[in-house]
Amino acid sequence: MSSRDLIPYLRIAHGFFNIMVMLLFCYQGSLGLRIRRHRKEGGPPIFKPVRRHRKFGPIWVVLGLLGYLAGWILVYFDHRHLLEYPAHALMGTVLAVAICTTFLISRRIKSLDSPWRTPHFLLGIGIVCLYLVQAFLGLGILL
Repeated sequence: MSSRDLIPYLRIAHGFFNIMVMLLFCYQGSLGLRIRRHRKEGGPPIFKPVRRHRKFGPIWVVLGLLGYLAGWILVYFDHRHLLEYPAHALMGTVLAVAICTTFLISRRIKSLDSPWRTPHFLLGIGIVCLYLVQAFLGLGILL
């Protein structure tokens, strides 16, 4: 089996991997929403979801960026130029920038009343929405 024969399988693996990462970001978002809702209601801190949100966020960032990089590599090896799928490439780039920006913003959140919480929240919602659009575009490529 040559490396060219692997391309269809790698395309499916790329799609599957990124769908899993999208689901992990959805889980991360649900944790963030639960934490935010609880904080806004004025209840006592809920440590377990906060700990999970902080622990897994950086891991999901790395996985998201690895999926992005794998997509570029796969397109290059398959077509020898990077803009074979311009909409998917642009959406992936926007998504990668949003993920990095959200991570950098999260590093600035130090207190309960931090002004960085709302941008982090809005970008998190944006990331989940971008992932849905990206998955739709990716399925259009595969099918």
